Amino acid sequence: MLHWAHQVKDRFPDGQLFVNLRGYDPGEPVTADQALRRFLRALGVPADQIPQDVDAAAALYRSLLAERRVLILLDNAATVSQVRPLLPGTGNSLVVVTSRNRLAGLTVRDGARRLTLGTLPEPEAIALLRAVTSGYRPGDDGEKLTELARLCARLPLALRIAAERAASHPHMRIDDLISDLRDESALWDALSTGIDEEAEAVHSVFAWSYRALPDSSARLFRLLGIHPGPEFSLHAAAALCELSLSRTRQLLDDLAGAHLLEQTAPDRFQFHDLLRAFATGQAQSDEPAEQRNAALRRVLDWYLHTADAAQSWLRPSEQHSLLTASTASVPPLVFADYDAAADWADREHTTLLRLVPAAASAGIGTLAWQLAEVLWNARYPSAPGSDWIDPMRAGLAAAERADEPGAQIRLLNYLGMAYRKYRRLDEGMECHRRAREVAHRKAMPLEEARSLNLIGLIHLESRQFDPAADHFERAAAIFGDADERRRAAMALSNIASTRLDAGCLSEAEEAAQQALAAHRALDNQRSVGNALYIVAEVRREQGELTAARHAIDEALDIALNLRSHVLEGFWLLTLGDIQRVAGQYGDALTSYQRSAKLHRRLGDRSREALAWRGTGQTYAAMERCDEAAAFHRRAAVVHGQLGDAWQHALELDHLAAAVYMADPQAAGAHWAEALSHLVTYTDPRAVAVRSRVEGCLADPA
Repeated sequence: MLHWAHQVKDRFPDGQLFVNLRGYDPGEPVTADQALRRFLRALGVPADQIPQDVDAAAALYRSLLAERRVLILLDNAATVSQVRPLLPGTGNSLVVVTSRNRLAGLTVRDGARRLTLGTLPEPEAIALLRAVTSGYRPGDDGEKLTELARLCARLPLALRIAAERAASHPHMRIDDLISDLRDESALWDALSTGIDEEAEAVHSVFAWSYRALPDSSARLFRLLGIHPGPEFSLHAAAALCELSLSRTRQLLDDLAGAHLLEQTAPDRFQFHDLLRAFATGQAQSDEPAEQRNAALRRVLDWYLHTADAAQSWLRPSEQHSLLTASTASVPPLVFADYDAAADWADREHTTLLRLVPAAASAGIGTLAWQLAEVLWNARYPSAPGSDWIDPMRAGLAAAERADEPGAQIRLLNYLGMAYRKYRRLDEGMECHRRAREVAHRKAMPLEEARSLNLIGLIHLESRQFDPAADHFERAAAIFGDADERRRAAMALSNIASTRLDAGCLSEAEEAAQQALAAHRALDNQRSVGNALYIVAEVRREQGELTAARHAIDEALDIALNLRSHVLEGFWLLTLGDIQRVAGQYGDALTSYQRSAKLHRRLGDRSREALAWRGTGQTYAAMERCDEAAAFHRRAAVVHGQLGDAWQHALELDHLAAAVYMADPQAAGAHWAEALSHLVTYTDPRAVAVRSRVEGCLADPA
């Protein structure tokens, strides 16, 4: 299906959406709600703006696709209920669904056209057998190969596995191979009822190949069914089976050679989903519960200590969790540099998200909350923060059950940070306040100061500058008394941001320069970049474009070195503003376009809209007012949907200016609406904007 999709991609200019619904995976299948959320994020909707109700989310999804031509690939569906909410309704998009079931409801109710893919024709099935066994068994009789193909139900996966078995035993008579397979079929027939012929054939071939494995290979195969993720490395496999790397590599090569595993990259492997289900079943039936639990503990422990090593590069200034020595037989990975750690976090992202729920489901509470703590600080720098909300919740629940106050505080704050990133500000504030209460009750002043700082950021995001500054100053005082210089410098940077957003430029510059000097002394690159961004914004507003450009260029170099799309996308907005004011319109449009693209990928719709604003301002400066109005209109809709009254007001002001020459009446309406959003703000910047808008309404000329 993916090969075909690549061939026809030019017919769908608005892109492709793909999801493996994992309808037959041994784990939980992907629900329609989960798939909708992935698709909506891919279409630019931030996580906090996706409706909780499935029907409402589906309606939003259909409205976004109404004017687009998109190819939607729904692979491995088990039920109609998984598929129906993902259908786009009217429009020019095409949906392709693959399933092992007929999904008759889609044809009857939704007008789907069913294409039944039969088994391979007999000549092609025999050709496949001969292609795999060529050079090993040239003398096999055609009739016997026909019988072997029939026992495999002429299914490609079963045929390849059977052919590999035959090729690996070139001196074994084909009659004996067929007899062995018939024996497995008879066993399965005795154990199963009501299962169709194809399923019987596939299971029989799997069992046939599995029973033929040496004991050590068979044990690894079934233990791999316990692994939480769909893909795994050599080291993770070695941790599972408690063998050396060299021995594990031999066994993995054997399994891949038998087509029981697929090698996806050097020392990386994955199951076909049917084989993963079979391996999980064999682990349940053939491996004692005590051994299964021990294997899961080993691999989770290996991931925990490897992630801790990655944190040392990815977020070296963050506090490490106190871990006991690793119990895994394979040492955790050691990373040579930042890029190596980032590569690992990126490559393992999907698996890392599943570790905390796996530990919690198995009742391994300590590992659940320890993994949640460590993985937050070892996450890939450009991974969407919303991905980590569910793992943090699971880890927090485990920490609460274990009555671990330090872990509770940290996980509450991590969860609150994830919420804030996606403007779920009330939920974020609740997390940080709960964290502060626990820290205060347990007399943990540094953790209380960190919670105060994070509460201040929620106030800053809400444009409540006085309480924001109060919380930052209280946090800075506690950090200073404890000689926590890095945290004190971070609180000072936040004070600078508060002054900047309020329009108090001289105070912002003073605080930013102090914070920048402190962060440089501590060599905290991420925080150096943030301070440079504040300095660049102050210099831009003061008209010192050369100094502003130097500061933001240095900040962007830091973002690129850290491989952080979050930082790069945000700081590109400032670069675009500087380029626009300098009259470098082409460069400015490039910066805004890159920023919008990164924020769309990250699911940050608010900042994507800020990139649209910059684009609109640039077109306005180029006197291309229609294009400017179109971008400001799009951005205004987003800020309105997000409930961000301040940004909505600013966007309406820009929109009014863009449409004024063509439609003064519409401009007046936009300015009036902007003014209605500005009345509650009393800071110097808001007062200046309100005064100017009032002047435009009084005398538009």
